[in-house]
Amino acid sequence: MLKLNKVHHIAVICSDYERSLDFYTNVLGLSVRAENYRAERESYKTDLALNGSYVIELFSFPSPPRRPSQPEAAGLRHLAFEVADIAEAISELEKNGIAHEEVRVDGYTGKRFVFFQDPDGLPLELYEN
Repeated sequence: MLKLNKVHHIAVICSDYERSLDFYTNVLGLSVRAENYRAERESYKTDLALNGSYVIELFSFPSPPRRPSQPEAAGLRHLAFEVADIAEAISELEKNGIAHEEVRVDGYTGKRFVFFQDPDGLPLELYEN
């Protein structure tokens, strides 16, 4: 069984960045921890916090498809869980016959993470603390 610590963050891809940023900050009251424009992807990655705790990654992409199960589609991008040891977590996935992508490294934090899917294809992420 995986040893999950907590939900790390929720990533949301929006169809209208300014409208969504306004909603999450001015309607829901989240604060901007970091806002990064990635010119090579024509995309924003903005980290939002609730009561000082990082909870939402807000992404924008040019013309995202509407299918929520695909990467870079409008809607919920993935659900991420924090783990203490990414290698141990991957071993558990493999032991249970669960396919996963290659381990990636977050360009902003230097932390390692990996994507896999639930039985319905919902994208899930394990993010090392």
